[in-house]
Amino acid sequence: VAWHGDDPWFGRIRPLDDNSILVGRARTAAFMEVFHVPEGSNPYELEIALVDSLTADEIPVFACTNPERIGPWGELLTTAAMARGAAGALMDGCVRDVKAIRKLGFPVFHGGIAPLDSKGRGKIMAIDVPIECGGVAVRSGDLVFGDADGVVIIPQAVEAAVLTLAFEKVAGEKNT
Repeated sequence: VAWHGDDPWFGRIRPLDDNSILVGRARTAAFMEVFHVPEGSNPYELEIALVDSLTADEIPVFACTNPERIGPWGELLTTAAMARGAAGALMDGCVRDVKAIRKLGFPVFHGGIAPLDSKGRGKIMAIDVPIECGGVAVRSGDLVFGDADGVVIIPQAVEAAVLTLAFEKVAGEKNT
């Protein structure tokens, strides 16, 4: 399933660097908009848990209830994800620290750029649950592919058939 033209987020999910290619397995996170941080709480608890549990070729996929107000991804999460072998990051929310992330060469696909932290604006409420990111259903384990043209999510249930058709199309295009 790809982002499509009747979705208000069509064209808004973009790579931070047009040369980036994103390929890996989704690890989902559901961000909920918040307006305060309760005293004594850790607003980053599940965010850190998800990034700390990433393995090679996984991609954290963040769904934000108010994407323009939440900037969940920055240089620190990029560095931590890279250390764990993650393949990139995808979110419909904003990204920050863009110069540093571009310098690191980590593929980040986002819904906007803004100097917003998630603290007091958004909090992960659940990880590895079905989400909708940029108008598209995503489950942990789904195949994620992205480049300068956009992002495609391939559900595990149809992955083999979709890949077979894609490779047939590419082979046919090379023979014409």
